[in-house]
Amino acid sequence: MASLWDQYTVTDAYDEMRCSANKARASSYRLSCYLDSLGGDALDVRKTAADLAIMEMGITFTVYSEEGNIDRAWPFDIIPRIIEYKEWLRVEVGLKQRLKALNCFINDTYNEQLFIKEGLIPASIISSSTNFLKECVGMQPRFGIWANICGSDLVRDKDGTLYVLEDNLRVPSGVSYMIENRSITKKVFPELLQDLDVLPVDDYPAHLLEMLVSIAPEHSDIPRIAVLTPGIYNSAYFEHAFLAQQIGAELVEGDDLVVQEDDCVYMRTINGLEKIDVIYRRIDDQFLDPEVFRKDSMLGAKGLLRAWQAGNVSLANAPGSGVADDKVIYSYVPQMIRYYLNEEPILPNVPTYLCSDPEQLAYVLAHLDELVVKPANESGGYGMLVGPHASKAQIKEFHKIIKDQPRNYIAQPTLALSTCPTLCNNQLEPRHIDLRPFILQGENSFVTNGGLTRVALKKGSLVVNSSQGGGSKDTWIINTGM
Repeated sequence: MASLWDQYTVTDAYDEMRCSANKARASSYRLSCYLDSLGGDALDVRKTAADLAIMEMGITFTVYSEEGNIDRAWPFDIIPRIIEYKEWLRVEVGLKQRLKALNCFINDTYNEQLFIKEGLIPASIISSSTNFLKECVGMQPRFGIWANICGSDLVRDKDGTLYVLEDNLRVPSGVSYMIENRSITKKVFPELLQDLDVLPVDDYPAHLLEMLVSIAPEHSDIPRIAVLTPGIYNSAYFEHAFLAQQIGAELVEGDDLVVQEDDCVYMRTINGLEKIDVIYRRIDDQFLDPEVFRKDSMLGAKGLLRAWQAGNVSLANAPGSGVADDKVIYSYVPQMIRYYLNEEPILPNVPTYLCSDPEQLAYVLAHLDELVVKPANESGGYGMLVGPHASKAQIKEFHKIIKDQPRNYIAQPTLALSTCPTLCNNQLEPRHIDLRPFILQGENSFVTNGGLTRVALKKGSLVVNSSQGGGSKDTWIINTGM
């Protein structure tokens, strides 16, 4: 009888489930055999069941287009991605190390600025950052932690090395989909999850709540927590509502909050005003407080920054955290780890060219057809140039843009992102993936068991963002005892 794997093609990229000879890796041997025993038709039936579950559970995301905002069902591939537990232990320590150093850097940037004074980063890089907020200078959030929630994107190159591609420190999203992916997998492969030692992911809300409570103002005995959302039209609104429900927090919009003359934040309720101690905000800095930032913002609450500065409310992530959520700053993270922690980085950066440096700029402009070029402060995969897949016209356009605004761009080699078997028309085919684990830091640190594996559903594509046609997979951290 023909095997499901006979038609599977292992590419030049590292395959997470199959080795170069198209044999199962040790960590995924049982999964490979199980999928083979089902066959393509049975897997397609389970995919249909997963799609129905997603519709019934109302798991959606919003795509913005010229035609308007469109709610779409979450694109989910039922074939999980597996990572061996012993490898994950190292990744977990490396992620905690990284966020600790980033928080030291943010705190230093708004206070002593020793990293700048000692010549480890040009002052102009900070002063020209769109996310540096002068209003935050001199502030000291609880425990010196500015970025309480981080989603760091990891990619694996063809030699098997895991790299940190970027750190998302402003309003990282996707953790609810990580949790829901596991819920769907339990419906699709219940018998398989019972037999394998797969680490859980549903403990994240408990750790999130613990962290938010830990950063509450010291005078708060039983802190009241709110999740601040831009509203139902935001692409991640499903996540905002999901997390608020999971941690027992109030889901609020800017109009629901008012800052009184005592510089405290209150929520409007049918019983009158009720004090809020901690806000998990899911809106960008510039829309947070029309009293200080964008005057036309309808999303935030007037006086919110004043209340935070007075120490009467804690904000996660703290305003100004985005100064480290800059792809130019990213290139300095290994130096931050050495400087602030006196340690060697556990997880490597992807080699990065800074277009603000004249020598590096010259190299980038001469090799645009080989490199991936990224804007310093965009997210969602927007504004990028993937050189090997770009047209001559696109390369010419980016040549001009980069030359005009060198501070705003970095470039990196085109990595051969690892692949994972993905169900496509009753067959398994390799598709490129990345991984976004989530790290919490308050009084203590926590890293999710795995994270959100994002998959480029289009054959040959390296773009995994759901807003641009990507999907996701359940991520299994599995202990084979080997």
